[in-house]
Amino acid sequence: MGRFDNLVALVTASTEGIGFAIARKLAQDGAHVVVSSRKQANVERAVKSLKDENLSVTGMVCHVAKKENRMALLDMIVEKLGRLDILVLNAAVNPYFGSVLQTPEPAYDKIMDINVKATFMLIQESVPLIMKQGKGSVVIVSSFGGYNPNEALGIYSMSKTALLGLTKALVNELAESNIRVNCIAPGIIRTKFSKALLQAGDEAVAERVGVKRIGEPADCAGIVSFLCSDEASYINGETVVVAGGANSRL
Repeated sequence: MGRFDNLVALVTASTEGIGFAIARKLAQDGAHVVVSSRKQANVERAVKSLKDENLSVTGMVCHVAKKENRMALLDMIVEKLGRLDILVLNAAVNPYFGSVLQTPEPAYDKIMDINVKATFMLIQESVPLIMKQGKGSVVIVSSFGGYNPNEALGIYSMSKTALLGLTKALVNELAESNIRVNCIAPGIIRTKFSKALLQAGDEAVAERVGVKRIGEPADCAGIVSFLCSDEASYINGETVVVAGGANSRL
């Protein structure tokens, strides 16, 4: 018996990296997991990989910044699965690496539209489905950079700070429907997204981390599964930093 038997979980941007690791862990713990990303080939590859492990999974293309894509995804969940219990919001982009003041306006707009607005909109659109189950859990994936902005990732970091605030802002309203909302803030995790930050070399980066190693996507998965479970029923509105002991806050 898994902790999420008979439950349905939706994980955005879940065909590789942190999102895929979270989807895999939730499925291993018994959930039927819906994976999604912008590219059909990536969705098909992720679904096959998880099904090859005898995990219960469905996949669908979804560009989270497009309302029609989000609604089609939710309609599919209702039609094929009949319920939604867990929502994990992992989609994020960073099209610009460099000076904060020189950030192009289109890059700023894209970061805020996908990292913040689309996250909020999908929560707003999904909550009515979760409410029908009498309880549920939402987990937002922010970033260590939300607490300690990287000067070369200034607007991206700011968008992740906004997600820390969004988590807090939603607590009371969602609690009225017995839905908990929490957040994780990963540090430097070995993914395609972190390649630019790792250019100095793993050893140099690892020296700044308490456990002296670079994080792996799986390091983020267990804490998300816990936060979504009944074992965390009295944890609400919190952000867990998953950064190997790097100094983030008091």
